[in-house]
Amino acid sequence: MSRFMLIFVYVLMAGLLPSISVGQSRSVPNEPKTRLVVLTDIEADPDDSQSLVRLLTYANQFDMEGIIATTSIHQKKRIAPETIHQIIDAYGKVQPNLLKHEPGYPTAQALKTRIKKGLAVYGMGGVGEGHDSEGSEWLINLLDKPDARPLWVSVWGGPNTLAQALWKIKQTRKPEQAEKLYQKLRVYTISDQDDSGPWIRKTFPNVFFICSPGYGYANATWRGINTTEPGTHPEFVSADWLAKHIQQGHGPMGAQYPDVAYGMEGDTPAFLGLIPNGLNTPEHPDYGGWGGRYVLEKPAFKATTQRMGPADAPAEEPETRPIWTNAVDSLYTSALPRKSYFEPAEPTGPKSIRTTIWRWRQDFQNDFAARMDWCTKPYQEANHPPVPALAHADKLTVRSGEQFHLNAAGTTDPDGDSMSYLWFQYPEAGTYPGSVSFRPYASNLYDLPVTAPTVDKPQTIHFILRVTDKGTPALTRYKRVVVEVLPK
Repeated sequence: MSRFMLIFVYVLMAGLLPSISVGQSRSVPNEPKTRLVVLTDIEADPDDSQSLVRLLTYANQFDMEGIIATTSIHQKKRIAPETIHQIIDAYGKVQPNLLKHEPGYPTAQALKTRIKKGLAVYGMGGVGEGHDSEGSEWLINLLDKPDARPLWVSVWGGPNTLAQALWKIKQTRKPEQAEKLYQKLRVYTISDQDDSGPWIRKTFPNVFFICSPGYGYANATWRGINTTEPGTHPEFVSADWLAKHIQQGHGPMGAQYPDVAYGMEGDTPAFLGLIPNGLNTPEHPDYGGWGGRYVLEKPAFKATTQRMGPADAPAEEPETRPIWTNAVDSLYTSALPRKSYFEPAEPTGPKSIRTTIWRWRQDFQNDFAARMDWCTKPYQEANHPPVPALAHADKLTVRSGEQFHLNAAGTTDPDGDSMSYLWFQYPEAGTYPGSVSFRPYASNLYDLPVTAPTVDKPQTIHFILRVTDKGTPALTRYKRVVVEVLPK
């Protein structure tokens, strides 16, 4: 061993070097990464650039397998891959610093090889014989890979590049081979931004599809990212907050985050629910998470009366099969940042599809702000999320009236920060129709006794552990415990 190596080992053993790897290894989940492809009509609205900046700060959390420039109803004859390259160039300047905080950030060079082009053609005009593109061929290649993980396609504009890939698979593969590829897909579209989205849903009934259908955006869950109501922490989406925490003083990535024009990051919910934070459960959109909550049903047909897009949007038609679509929840105070409570929470304000995103706003905005800090700050000067733990399984079975414990023993924080614990019921995610009282106990205990309610048939109750550190900005992670309550 060289003299230099001996000195390095002595310094490391003496604790004179920051143990960054320890903090990193504890803050990155061990489960397989989600495969992700983005289809974006970037340059139709500044919000695509905003969403791409946020996504890249989480690039280590995904297998980023493609970013495809597409058209949409707002940008019918143009694609803008050059803007994707520009933002990834900025990412490349900060990627070495991001690696000081968590491992796994891909190089800019690797990401740039995955930037692809769809056709500069609108909607179904770009689907069929002679309409292959490097984007549609790339999607087929990704589906053909011998990888058992689902392929998530996050659609920020029109999905006609995906539609062309599916059209070609149908034309060139045996039905049983094609069906295997369809079943690997997980699609989330930001409403309908061309006529190929409804075509996919009708033509490929077994494709997993999340959507607030229609060409008007008023009735869309994803608008919870940038709309506000009392109690939804509007200050976290204000121009002042964005300037201070995202844009200014955060290096090349902050400089790439444009001012809001029509609405902040309207495309972000298409991937926000995939971030591994202990709450999000991608295969169960009905469980709810940062990207909203969705139910599997055939939505009742209601033609859009107020369209946000051009007047020449295609005529809307009824859905032909169940899709994952808007869930209507109440804004429960127990799901908002809160120290403790003794009584079951009461709904505040009217029910709303956007509540399913609003309730997590403070947490996901602080998380983004921290990652923007990672772009420029050393490890010791930034905050990193806590690592919740459970002293029991995340699925429990109990009887009516039985007392059980929700216990977060073993929870840690990589920065050594003090942590706050909050246990709450997520009522809409379970089947039990009532609210569970934690009385006479405070809910901010790491070990919380709970008495199961009386039921006359098996019911499920979702309890969420919310752990928030006292760093700056305060960061939150979760554990979900699903309790099945059986009759006596």
